[in-house]
Amino acid sequence: MAKILIPITGDDDSDRLLQDEPLALVIGMLLDQQVPMEWAFRGPATLRERLGGELDAGAIAAMDVEDFVAVCAQKPAVHRFPSSMGTRIHELCSFVVDRYDGDAGRIWRGVRSGGTLFARIRELPGYGDEKSRILVAILAKRLGKRPAGWEEAAAPFSDDEPRSVADVGSPEALLRVREWKQMMKAAKRSKTDQSASGPRTAPRR
Repeated sequence: MAKILIPITGDDDSDRLLQDEPLALVIGMLLDQQVPMEWAFRGPATLRERLGGELDAGAIAAMDVEDFVAVCAQKPAVHRFPSSMGTRIHELCSFVVDRYDGDAGRIWRGVRSGGTLFARIRELPGYGDEKSRILVAILAKRLGKRPAGWEEAAAPFSDDEPRSVADVGSPEALLRVREWKQMMKAAKRSKTDQSASGPRTAPRR
């Protein structure tokens, strides 16, 4: 049995889907915002189950958007905001069908430049700069897809700091990533509080 390369969800079948099915990885990364990582990356397996046991970009793109959103909203929902994220997944699948004939693996298959890989991912609906860099890092660190210059394309997520799902290679690593994220949030809150209070001025004499 293949080694689990992205042990993120707590469920072996869901984790294997991420490494075996490119569309699952792309959808999971899309969902990875405003919810725990485990919840986000379990979404593709949940959708596969609800869609008859297959996760197919063409089949999703062919569905009415409202019908697909309803699938995403079934309990348990695939995301905290199933309507908006369901619409984004539908847009993503439509893009994959139009640009890559429904094969999400073609986004990175055979790409030899980190810059080109980043540019291709950045075109995906719902993907901003940070999300695109993290996916480049996941492909390199977890799946061995390392075109020349991937480190620059993925920076800062290409370093050894446990910043993102790209650094999750074990349950222990998942804990380290979670701790790092909590530390960054605490630092951001502290900085915001200091900014809100403003500089103190000495009383006039």
